[in-house]
Amino acid sequence: MTENELRSVLGANLKRYRCLRGLSQAKLAEMVDISPNFISDVETGKRWISSDTMANLASALNIEVFEFFKRETPPSDDVAEVITRFTSEAATTINGLVNQSLENLRKRYLS
Repeated sequence: MTENELRSVLGANLKRYRCLRGLSQAKLAEMVDISPNFISDVETGKRWISSDTMANLASALNIEVFEFFKRETPPSDDVAEVITRFTSEAATTINGLVNQSLENLRKRYLS
């Protein structure tokens, strides 16, 4: 994989996971203490990120770092595979939203 391909895959996956979590670039940037413009530049492949920033983004998105480098698999005619992939992504999204909601409640009522 070339550097441009890596940047493209990283950017596409960052955007996909951010959108799956219902986060704007500004909100994700705030969560990891970087600028929204930086998130935009990474998503469009214009900039690269340090390993620390990558780890922080993965943590904020509730994924493992390697998920940023997985190429999107082509659509499948296998219904069971499609359902498995959909439920996995849905579970990840729901888990992230629940964790975010719990954190918001904790901040509101326990701080």
